[in-house]
Amino acid sequence: MAATGENSGSARSRAVAEVVELVSTLIRFDTSNTGDLATTKGERECAEWVARQLEDAGYTTEYVESGAPGRGNVFARLPGADPSRGALLLHGHLDVVPAQAADWSVHPFSGAVQDGYVWGRGAIDMKDMVGMMLAVARQFKIEGTVPPRDLVFAFLADEENGGKWGSHWLVEHRPDLFEGVTEAVGEVGGFSLTVPRPDGGERRFYLVETAEKGLGWMRLRAKARAGHGSFLHEDNAVTILAAAVARLGTHTFPLVLSDSVAEFLAAVSEESGLEFDPGSPDIEGTLAKMGSISRIIGATLRDTANPTMLNAGYKANVIPQTAEAVVDCRVVPGRQAAFEREVDELIGPDVEREWITKLDSYETTFDGHLVDAMNDAILAHDPQGRTVPYMLSGGTDAKAFAHLGIRCFGFAPLRLPPELDFAALFHGVDERVPVDALEFGTEVLEHFLLHS
Repeated sequence: MAATGENSGSARSRAVAEVVELVSTLIRFDTSNTGDLATTKGERECAEWVARQLEDAGYTTEYVESGAPGRGNVFARLPGADPSRGALLLHGHLDVVPAQAADWSVHPFSGAVQDGYVWGRGAIDMKDMVGMMLAVARQFKIEGTVPPRDLVFAFLADEENGGKWGSHWLVEHRPDLFEGVTEAVGEVGGFSLTVPRPDGGERRFYLVETAEKGLGWMRLRAKARAGHGSFLHEDNAVTILAAAVARLGTHTFPLVLSDSVAEFLAAVSEESGLEFDPGSPDIEGTLAKMGSISRIIGATLRDTANPTMLNAGYKANVIPQTAEAVVDCRVVPGRQAAFEREVDELIGPDVEREWITKLDSYETTFDGHLVDAMNDAILAHDPQGRTVPYMLSGGTDAKAFAHLGIRCFGFAPLRLPPELDFAALFHGVDERVPVDALEFGTEVLEHFLLHS
């Protein structure tokens, strides 16, 4: 059955007209996630505001706190024309990483609209998509639009700390909220990458996230005999740990091309003339010719293990009994067991390791009706565009939803200026999103949902 409301000019303009103000208002909620339940703030207030926007449009919403006070989540469902089809989940997180105001050109929680951008923490990660979701959801309800299938809109807490008090808690304790959902769309996909062609022209790729590396935060611990700092110590926990951390932090893991990365590189090669030979010792050098996006793509070619925290000792003249480190590990799909074996060899038998957080990798194929709908939506608004799959080096709430058997994609459409260093804005200073990219993305998202 065809969707209704598709050809209404007023319905289309309603969401586009309000998306910038919605995103700006969302940014003004300081939802900084410190990783500490006691100091993380703002999610409840922001979630309650989102719920009011949905209820004002006619939705019945459900507000859920995911295992701890203030960790607010909001759900709303829009019935579709064919209830026998699996529902589509659209999910966005309300929390953001902290920001230091002194480092910014504008206050990070001002939501300033200036110079053609909306500025502030969360502008691209991911209150842009939250605003687009909210604008289209409100538009559909107010205008009486009936999508082809049920749509579940989820506005979530705690993604920036791995989702323990957000998506993972909800999947474990409230799976009923996802009843009937078979596919999901979330963040870090759908944005454009402009690739130069050999004939002097350009091609805009729109990167659809079909895979994510595994995410693991690992604690390393060395134990030895404590003693006086003036004595000879062959058995020193700090020395043992430091050597293990240095070996791990400087190690290069083997090159692995997943299906998603191989398809992406093949598409880039076809359009740009660049050749990515997996056997070449300088494949990263070729990748660097793509500019700033190479940092995102390059990190998907191999596992990484980056030391991020060290802790040892309590006085300058005391050899401590224990020394600890934390390592941020990102693992290519299918590599977890091999990765752990390699880590154990590097750190040696005198260093213990344990997972603080361990979230699986994820990968799906770049095919099917939903992928076709994404491609058609992009082409309807950018005939020179091309959708391609790619792997995210980080992680999203998709890792939780995959445990329910939901097929997950990243598709938050934005048409970006070629000169914008988009990768640097994630968790960066002066995070911002172009106003016209928001308006473009809202139109694309509407088209996509009307044909999903």
